[in-house]
Amino acid sequence: MVDLEKAPGAARPGETAQQAGQGEPARRADAEGCLAVAIRIPVRIVVLVLVVPVRMVWDALVVAGRFLRDTVLRPVGRALAWLGRALFVWPLVGLWRYVLVPLAKGVGWLGHVLLVVPAAWLYRWVLTPVGHGLAWFLTRVGAVLAAIGRGLYAGLAWLGRYLLVVPAGWLYRWLLTPVGHGLAWCGRGLVWCGRQVARGAGLVVTGIGFVLYWTVRVLLVLPALAVWRWVLAPLGRVLAVVGREVADALGHAWRIAGHLSLAVGRFLGTLLRWTVAEPARWAYRSVLTPVGHAVRDTVLRPLAEAGRGAGRATRQALATARLTVRQARADVRRMLFGEPAEPNPVDRREPSAVEARTLGSSTTALTKD
Repeated sequence: MVDLEKAPGAARPGETAQQAGQGEPARRADAEGCLAVAIRIPVRIVVLVLVVPVRMVWDALVVAGRFLRDTVLRPVGRALAWLGRALFVWPLVGLWRYVLVPLAKGVGWLGHVLLVVPAAWLYRWVLTPVGHGLAWFLTRVGAVLAAIGRGLYAGLAWLGRYLLVVPAGWLYRWLLTPVGHGLAWCGRGLVWCGRQVARGAGLVVTGIGFVLYWTVRVLLVLPALAVWRWVLAPLGRVLAVVGREVADALGHAWRIAGHLSLAVGRFLGTLLRWTVAEPARWAYRSVLTPVGHAVRDTVLRPLAEAGRGAGRATRQALATARLTVRQARADVRRMLFGEPAEPNPVDRREPSAVEARTLGSSTTALTKD
């Protein structure tokens, strides 16, 4: 019998082996071991139980801190800033602007008048001529001293050549050079002997070092390598898995605790709203507002109207009293000093209505005969 069923890994006609294998689920390269799976659930449960109270306390502290910042710390800070400006900044600015700056300008002007101007005058009319004179004198004296110095230098150079240089050259050529060649030959012999001794000592040290190397390798390095490979490395991998799972559990627990804290906060907010805010709003809207309007319409508004009427009457009485006093004072002045003299009219040289020039009249410069 012919098997018509297709094998799981077999390719259909017209398909390649790569296309046929795409239907199988790909295997993760970083597949987790049984240790990570076994540790994950208990660790996450324990961490969640420990983190939820901490997160709720943290969120409560954050809310309390924001409320304290907005209601207490910020106004107190603004008041302290204003008080600091009023007590320190503004007095210092006034002291700087109205005391120190004018005083410094006065001291600067006084120093300029008492020090700078006399110093400039002294430099221009006293020190500069004296300096030019000293420079001229020193130039002449220097020329004379330079001529004398050149003569002395030539004499001393001749004496030094024949008293020091020529004997030193003879001593170097006929005495020091042969002695130096002899010492150099002796030194080369000593260097050859030292090289032979050093080569022998190097062979001895190399042998000792080879023995010590293998001794240390066998006694220390190989056991330490075995302990690292078979004990510390597996233990480190286990601790790394445990630490990673604990860190992941802390992250998940912190996020879950945040959601729980948000839900609890919303529940408490809704509870406060329906137990405190809504009754207070209903009492304000349904009780206090009508009572306030009634008090305003029946008591406060009539009192305000009466107060405004009394104010108007008082102002009218005061105006009448001022007018009466002014008229009485004018009558007394008239009885004592007589009527005031009429002021003479001032000619402002303005044309009257009849004499004013217009474009249609015949008195303009263009139409006048």
